[in-house]
Amino acid sequence: MILRHIRYLQAVVEHGNFTRAAEALHVSQPTLSQQIRQLEETVGAQLLDRSGRTVRPTDAGAAYLEYAQRALRELAAGQRATRDVGDLSRGKLRLAMTPTFTSYLLGPLAERFAASHPGVDLEIREMTQDTIEAALAADGIDLGIAFHGARGAEIEQQLLFAEKLAVVVGHNHPWSGGRPPIGPQQLEQTPLALLSKDFATRGHINQYLRQQNIAPRIAVEANTISAILEIVRQGRMATILPQAIARQHPQLRAAALQFPLPERGAALLSRQGAYQSAAMRAFIPLLRSLSADMA
Repeated sequence: MILRHIRYLQAVVEHGNFTRAAEALHVSQPTLSQQIRQLEETVGAQLLDRSGRTVRPTDAGAAYLEYAQRALRELAAGQRATRDVGDLSRGKLRLAMTPTFTSYLLGPLAERFAASHPGVDLEIREMTQDTIEAALAADGIDLGIAFHGARGAEIEQQLLFAEKLAVVVGHNHPWSGGRPPIGPQQLEQTPLALLSKDFATRGHINQYLRQQNIAPRIAVEANTISAILEIVRQGRMATILPQAIARQHPQLRAAALQFPLPERGAALLSRQGAYQSAAMRAFIPLLRSLSADMA
């Protein structure tokens, strides 16, 4: 009973309105109002401020929701634990990655995991780093692959491998033939196709360019890696992306720099103290094995 009450309270707060919340829950408004009042009587405090046009949680309601949502996450984890099958004949793993990792790590990782554990459903999402951490904290995903660095108190991280960035060009580009390392002046004079500024990789690139006193000729900015790769593959522009991407595309080449970009640590993220399903326990060593190939 109390679980239904909590979900009803969440819906009212989310929609800010009893009518819309009732429609979303497929119950009548009088029923919803009655259930919320029962919850307030059980808790012994008014949880909602109904005086304005928008229904809002009171201070007591906001405090109650914080703990109630945490309890719901733990209950959901408990339900997954009871459904977990140790022999991996079935199961589910929810994984998220930042975009650069999906471009070269996802393919071989999904292939190996599916071959080893065909009964386990692998649900993959592409997210920004901040969104991955929020999804882990809210129990929206099981594991995340992002960059190593400072995290919130709820997030654990395990270093996987060092990602190397390089200048990437098409196979017809003048820099594709194993020439001497590219200097700052050459890089400055070459038209670049780069990821847009909302990518963490772009921030890393910009920092490197500033350190080398390079004023780049940015001819194209795009918000997908696939678009950047198609532009570079077809034309005479260069880009800066993980070196591993060039290794997986026969029409791309990685060109060496006189002053290489600093490496970045790839990390496996999880929620501190979260239940580890059999699928997670099987996935992590497989990921580490593949990570060793990336190093």
